[in-house]
Amino acid sequence: MRESATQNVAVFGAGVFGRNHLRVYRTLQESDFPVRLAAIVESDTSRTASLEQEWGLPVYGSIDAFLSDCASGNLQIDAASVCVPTIGHFQAASALLANGIDVLVEKPIAASLEEAGQLTALANQHRRVLQIGHLERFNPAVAAVRGLLNGPMFFEAHRLSVFSPRSLDVDVVLDLMIHDLDIVLTFAQSPVSHVHAVGLPILSPKVDIANVRVEFESGCVANFTASRVSTERVRKLRFFQPHQYVSIDYARQDLLVINVEARATANSGVVGNSSGLSMQKPQVTQGEPLRFEIESFLECVRSRRRPVVSGEDGREALKAALQINAAIDEHARRARLDRYTA
Repeated sequence: MRESATQNVAVFGAGVFGRNHLRVYRTLQESDFPVRLAAIVESDTSRTASLEQEWGLPVYGSIDAFLSDCASGNLQIDAASVCVPTIGHFQAASALLANGIDVLVEKPIAASLEEAGQLTALANQHRRVLQIGHLERFNPAVAAVRGLLNGPMFFEAHRLSVFSPRSLDVDVVLDLMIHDLDIVLTFAQSPVSHVHAVGLPILSPKVDIANVRVEFESGCVANFTASRVSTERVRKLRFFQPHQYVSIDYARQDLLVINVEARATANSGVVGNSSGLSMQKPQVTQGEPLRFEIESFLECVRSRRRPVVSGEDGREALKAALQINAAIDEHARRARLDRYTA
């Protein structure tokens, strides 16, 4: 990294996700955060002129052109956000890591476990920060619940969205459900033992709605529902642990905790136990998760510490998502066979 405390950053991909990263970096820069938005890489060269005018930055049409300017000294970059479609994550991130640039990769980490493993190895080899954009890790409601975790044994996640033509390069599991998979894997702290899943394509060639049951070696169970063809937007996770029920509303950044309190009672001379319920709403400090995520990334770049969501974390979430997709494919295969043999 350069000696200057200000970090120069680039954003790869100026689509929906990329524009959000551009907005946050520019907002941080204007608020005197030690970061400077320095370049955009966008393969759709028909947008070059409009992007240059809008952001006042050099816009490169390819990774090679970008790296060439870096190598010549015409461009100094410390870190980058990779917001291109999933299929391009590996190409962009691997080139950046190999050239000594720290990387924040939007989720999922890559299109395959092999690519995910190679990215993690590259980051270790070149001693670079590799953070994966599992945004809900930085949701204030999730941050507020961490101190309450006490061996959760049952999860129920619902993530529903109105149909949008974005992110149709991946199915609903890699597009939406993977957010909840990452959170549950983090909270459950146990390997996956069994996966049961069903999914259907509705408005795209890929699976648009899925229902999943994941069992963990600890005995914990998690049910997931994800849809990108809903009439409403829902982002909720509920879980049960000894004597407690916890509900997280990601969208509202809201947290509800219900405690089950056992108390002794006397009834007709017989002493027994009855349950009382107490409800509480822990304080949640509102804020934009993406800004928290990017601030955390930049702090890791500055301090050289391990990111909150590491490459290894991203690989584990991808591994679970691919297991689910395999289970969906197997269910579909059995259903076709049953229809054929009926």
